[in-house]
Amino acid sequence: MSTAAVTDKRPGSLSGARLPKWSPWAIAAGSVAVAVGIGLGAGLHSEVQWGLIAAILFVLGTYGITARVEGRRQAKDRVATSLVWVAFLLAVVPLVSLAWTTLSRGVKVLDVYFLTHSMGIVADTETGGGIYHALIGSLEQVGLATLMGAPVGVLTAIYLVEYGRGRLARSVTFFVDVMTGIPSIVAGLFILSLMLILELEPFGFAGSLALAILMMPVVVRSTEEMLKLVPNELREASLALGVPKWRTILKVVLPTAIGGITTGVMLAIARIAGETAPVLLLVFGNPFINNDPFEGAQASLPLYIYQQYAAGGDPAYDRAWAASLTLIAFVMILNLVARGIARWKSPR
Repeated sequence: MSTAAVTDKRPGSLSGARLPKWSPWAIAAGSVAVAVGIGLGAGLHSEVQWGLIAAILFVLGTYGITARVEGRRQAKDRVATSLVWVAFLLAVVPLVSLAWTTLSRGVKVLDVYFLTHSMGIVADTETGGGIYHALIGSLEQVGLATLMGAPVGVLTAIYLVEYGRGRLARSVTFFVDVMTGIPSIVAGLFILSLMLILELEPFGFAGSLALAILMMPVVVRSTEEMLKLVPNELREASLALGVPKWRTILKVVLPTAIGGITTGVMLAIARIAGETAPVLLLVFGNPFINNDPFEGAQASLPLYIYQQYAAGGDPAYDRAWAASLTLIAFVMILNLVARGIARWKSPR
């Protein structure tokens, strides 16, 4: 029997009719064409409205055509698949639009001069200037926060997974859950209250303290999940050989989970690298280069972006977009490094 004859059979036969593999693409193309026609006919000028109409037509068309050819049961399966694709596109389109807008507007002034000079005596309304002072501030503040927050988070996760029992462990878990959801401004206000009590002026390390508070619960949660994935058989085999528990954790558990732990730390760094509120409260901003995070106000990339956009004017807007592109590139590099380390250190 030929393939065409099998394809033309009705759903009630032994081998029911099947839509060709290219049918979803054809339905999608038809939905887009009909949506554009409806949009033009109804006077809708927004591509977002056209896209929503096309998505609805795609789901309805998938169900109608599949139900007629393959039956209602298979139609429900294809509708579920089409809804997944629609949700994926709804998530990807804004992301791509944001990345393209930042890239197209950020490359206007992003060059070596922009990366190696500070604002200095350049006014916000004038052309020129750069982000060197903000880069130095962000690297120092995020680096100090990582040195404080990452070890505390990893050790806390080790306690919860390997030793934690009873009321203390439940209390620590509860407070970690609470800290995960606190706004960044709350961490900044906490450190600011301590600065007011001690009568301290704004300085970079104060921002690092607030960023470390925001970083610790993320590290705890990610490390805790990675440690739980380590098979108990490895722990039991090590303990059966007479190895102390602390040495088992150090030599067996941590090396097995080091890839996931590193990924969690990198993601936590990427999370705090874009915080603006704590830096605005505690570091205060500085147009000049300040390499000492323990004395005097400092700048940071998120704060620089906020200040330039608030200043207004085309030169300031261009600098804000270029700094945003630099920050996105920094976060992307961190994620790529995390993925590389996770793949390198993953158990074979």
